[in-house]
Amino acid sequence: MSNPVFNQIQAEIGGNDVVLFMKGTSSFPQCGFSAAVVHVLSHMGVTFRDINVLTDPALRQGIKEFSNWPTIPQLYVKGEFVGGCDIIREMYENGELAELFESKGVAQAA
Repeated sequence: MSNPVFNQIQAEIGGNDVVLFMKGTSSFPQCGFSAAVVHVLSHMGVTFRDINVLTDPALRQGIKEFSNWPTIPQLYVKGEFVGGCDIIREMYENGELAELFESKGVAQAA
């Protein structure tokens, strides 16, 4: 069975090293959790594709089913689901996020 929303999600995470499904955009986040993840990624100097789930209700629901994760934002690195805001913040604080980017070959600012 083909799911067009899942196909769209797969195309995005397959075509971009770092993808953030979020509420709003990186330049104008529309929730505090999305803003927090944007801040972490920007601070680390990681280039990422932001996808605003508020523009498409099917995508907003579909990403939750795709990842089996109930909340947004959701961060994907090299096609792999990493987590939401709390996980990203925790990984950033203990250095695991930098290690993940390094191990996946994702460029970060010095």
